[in-house]
This record gives sequence, C-alpha cells and structure tokens, in this order.
Amino acid sequence: MDSIMNFFQAMTKYDFLQSALITAIMVGIMSGIIGSFIILRGMSLMGDAISHSVLPGVAVAYMLGINILIGASVFGVLAAMLIGYVASHSKIKVDTAIGVVFSFFYALGFILISLAESSTNLHHILFGNILAVSNSDIITTAIVLALVILFVQIFYKELLITSFDETFAKTYGLNTQLIHYSLMLVLTLVTVSALQTVGIILVVAMLITPAATAYFWTDRLNIMLVFSSIFGVISSICGLYLSYTFNWASGPAIVIVAAGMFLISFVF
Repeated sequence: MDSIMNFFQAMTKYDFLQSALITAIMVGIMSGIIGSFIILRGMSLMGDAISHSVLPGVAVAYMLGINILIGASVFGVLAAMLIGYVASHSKIKVDTAIGVVFSFFYALGFILISLAESSTNLHHILFGNILAVSNSDIITTAIVLALVILFVQIFYKELLITSFDETFAKTYGLNTQLIHYSLMLVLTLVTVSALQTVGIILVVAMLITPAATAYFWTDRLNIMLVFSSIFGVISSICGLYLSYTFNWASGPAIVIVAAGMFLISFVF
C-alpha cells in the first residue's frame, strides 16, 4: 500500500512520470482499438510481422535524422505489401510469406542499427522505456491516437463488414484491398508510437492481449472496442507503476499485467 501511495506522490512531483502516464493511457487506448480489428480479422501474425518489420525504418530514420514515424511507416507498409505480393503470386501460404519477410526485415534492422551511431539505444527500441518519453513523443502519440479514432469513426461500417465477411464486402462493392492496406498503415503508426512504451518485441502483445481479453466479455464490436481500450489503459498504468516501483523494464511490466487480465478473463 505504501508503494502505491509513494507512486501517486511521485506522480504529483515529477514531470517525467506525468508524461509517462499520459503516453501510457494513449498507447493503451489505440492498441486496444486497432488490436480488436487485428484479432477479428485473424491477422495477429501480421501484427507481429509489422511490429518487427519497422526496425530497419527506425534505424534509417536515426541515420538520416528524420522522424522515426516516417521511416518506420514506410518500412511497415512496404512489408505488408511485400507479404501480400509474395502470397498472391506464389504457391506459398500467407503465414510462410509473413515468416520470410518479417525475419528478413528484422535482421536488416539489426544490421542497420549496428551501423548507426552509438547513441541509438537498442535495448530501449526492443523493450521500451516509458519513463524516458519526451514531449515530442507525447505529441506524436497524441496525433496517432487522433488518427486512429478518426479512421475507425469514418470507416467503422467498412471495417465491420470486411472483418466479419470479406466475400460479402466484395459483392457489396467495397474495395477490400484498400481497407486492408489502410488498416496496415494505421497499425504501423500505432506500432511506432508504442515503441517508446513497450518496445518492438512486445508491441504485438499490447495489440493482441487487451483485445483478446475484451473478446471474452462481449460479442458486439462497439463494446469490444471500449473494453479493449479500458484493458489496454489498465495494463499500461499498472505496468508503469511496476516499472517505477520495482525498476522493471516498462514493456515486460505492461505485458505481464495484460496477460494477467487475459488469464483471469479466460478462467471466469
């Protein structure tokens, strides 16, 4: 109990903790929203692929001194398109295409990061460090959150139909490919903005686990989006508390809380 009180007292004193809390809440919300569509469409593996494929984009952005969101977005969308192209123009299945493409991009990312300047902290890129978020990180995360909410608000019906019945969506005249790649772009943006909090390796857990937990509690998409966001926010805040109190890496702490809520929901 004392540690919780100390955490809240520290929250009123330290700016870096307040910044971390704001970022954690925003990442929890957008991970929950996009994660819901990812698991409903059976694209969990694609989420994993995108999260690992942005690594060379992050490295290139550091080298060129540009915003990592730009570099990572380019590589994330490139990976999604490459996976789609390989799967549709060869006899191998999507999961195999994902495995080949994301492992190549991930390996390329490690090589590029080793070539980048030593100031690039690979550990933070891989596992996140929510206690070191800057003002620019907060602004970037806020912009991405606004884009996610706007995207879902505008294309809710299209996302709903294509997530549950893609064949019907095609006969209805919807451009399912465009919706798919738009979702991939938004997924990439969410992945990049979550790098600072949970890191590349654990982004997929943040995208999948709160949404999967919400899936146990409802069979309506609009309610699932709300529940998923709430579980994402709770995971982020509790993970931030554990990270600050016990000096754990923020990414693993957040994911452990999310997994704990999934387990409780699974049992009950």
